[in-house]
Amino acid sequence: MSILTETRFAAFLPDAPDIPTWTRALNDAMDRFDVSTPHRIAAFLAQIAHESDEFRRLVENLNYTARRLMQVWPKRFTSLAKARRYERQPEKLANYVYAKRLGNGDEASGDGWRFRGRGLLQITGRGNYRATAQALALTLEDNPELLEQPDVAALSAAQFWKSRGLNELADDRNDDNDDEDFVTISVTINGGRTGLESRKTYWARAKAVLLQRRRLTEHN
Repeated sequence: MSILTETRFAAFLPDAPDIPTWTRALNDAMDRFDVSTPHRIAAFLAQIAHESDEFRRLVENLNYTARRLMQVWPKRFTSLAKARRYERQPEKLANYVYAKRLGNGDEASGDGWRFRGRGLLQITGRGNYRATAQALALTLEDNPELLEQPDVAALSAAQFWKSRGLNELADDRNDDNDDEDFVTISVTINGGRTGLESRKTYWARAKAVLLQRRRLTEHN
């Protein structure tokens, strides 16, 4: 019996879209990549809930104001005048900021836009799409939009999770600090501590749903 039921998923994220579809997709992905205990699942759900805006966003939002561009990419947009050239132009922006990075070609190649962030953990860049494609035996380079489908989005997130050793970090052990481990998980996924308090809030909610109900079952 799956730990993550539709009832538990709805208790964790009552406003998430299409709970039956996501419950099935997540269970299939977690089974495949050994996200198999309440502690692992709680940490995993917390991270993907934050990254995907509670499963409402599977494609990176690049529709920024000029001032926001200067905050997100301060080294690339050092003046308001330059930022305004990319303001509210997602495709032009992606091709600029992701050019010659993450396995992408130059700005003219269009790789930045084609391989912008997708999926529950925002896989970004041709190189990362290729690595994920190889791990999952999918044609993501030719069909990047596959990452917008629940099944593939869930599989890509779980594959990333396991490949970075995050299952072990999420385990509840007596010889470590679970809070510090969760911060390490967040940094591994995000590259920094952006949104850490939000991630911790989701983590607490997921643990309350998965662990408390498990204890009640064990005691009955």
